[in-house]
Amino acid sequence: MARALRLARRGLYSARPNPRVGCVLVNEGRIVGKGFHAQTGEAHAEINALQQAGLAAAGATAYVSLEPCCHHGRTPPCVQALIDAGVKRVVAAMPDPNPRVSGQGIAALQAAGIWTECDLMATEARRLNRGFDSRMRRGRPWVRVKSAVSLDGRTAMASGESRWISSDAARRDVQYLRARSCAILTGGGTLRADNPRLTLRLEIEDFADDSTGHGCKFEPPPAPPLRVILSSNLHIDPQARVFTLPGRCLVIASDAMHNLEGKLRAMQRNNVELITVASNDNCLDLDAVMHELARREINELQVEAGSTLTGALLGGNLVDELIVYMAPMLMGDLARGLAHLPDIKRMRDRLPLVINDTRIIGDDLRLTLTPAGNV
Repeated sequence: MARALRLARRGLYSARPNPRVGCVLVNEGRIVGKGFHAQTGEAHAEINALQQAGLAAAGATAYVSLEPCCHHGRTPPCVQALIDAGVKRVVAAMPDPNPRVSGQGIAALQAAGIWTECDLMATEARRLNRGFDSRMRRGRPWVRVKSAVSLDGRTAMASGESRWISSDAARRDVQYLRARSCAILTGGGTLRADNPRLTLRLEIEDFADDSTGHGCKFEPPPAPPLRVILSSNLHIDPQARVFTLPGRCLVIASDAMHNLEGKLRAMQRNNVELITVASNDNCLDLDAVMHELARREINELQVEAGSTLTGALLGGNLVDELIVYMAPMLMGDLARGLAHLPDIKRMRDRLPLVINDTRIIGDDLRLTLTPAGNV
């Protein structure tokens, strides 16, 4: 199963929005087939392993990092392929959280007389597919907030100037996080202040090792993540860089806005989609935003935003993970903080975090944290 999970990681950057899945077929103590799911619309892990095994699949045990699918989606069901191949035993790391499958794949295998087991290395399997699991179970993406801060916790000068707090190595490291994400989200304030590109800037050789802790073998090139801009009042430049580069953009505004036609026409000229969601006091309903993104098959969402949006996500309990690059510098009392959290006034109101990982990246310290309530 550990080998199946390692195979599944080979789809880390390319399988989205599908789950990352690996499969190992063993017959009489010998591995006869291996496979992983590389890209949406292509063969699933089980099919690739069965094709490699050929006739040796008969009587084999299949170790799969996710319960085999039993429905016709973009490809035929894997359950029937396993049955037809004569596999005698299937061990799955975890049930498929997709309600179209969830337990039904295992039940179909059992009905065909195949011995089944589940929940082997389930924690590792869920970690690998936490975005897909979140979308299926909670109806929203797994939300990762990335930020670069000084030693005194500042993300920008009072003027908004922020380039560059983190080192070249840290900014390159962020590209791996972007590559595994289905979408990158920012706010209108960041768009106005920084005019970011929100693109992938990685080459094939960047995936050759695991020195940053992200690594897996580079397989199909990752598709550019969807770029999402939140702007309740659409006070943004339609010719900002993010709208002029290749790739899809989604702008989300307040449903209280009127006379959107002009902005919409400008956005459409740049191949950008504009939608609205509910708002309250000119602030977008972030739960509605997340549900809309889940409807668009966004598994992992990377947020690269300023203190207002970061604080709103944290205050709304919508952050699953924080990646903070802490640079060895001081920016002073007047500089802007990581998150605007006006409701925290006393020590008992503070937001506790759990440190999951620390790593030196270039000149910076990378902290991976989880809000304590989400552990």
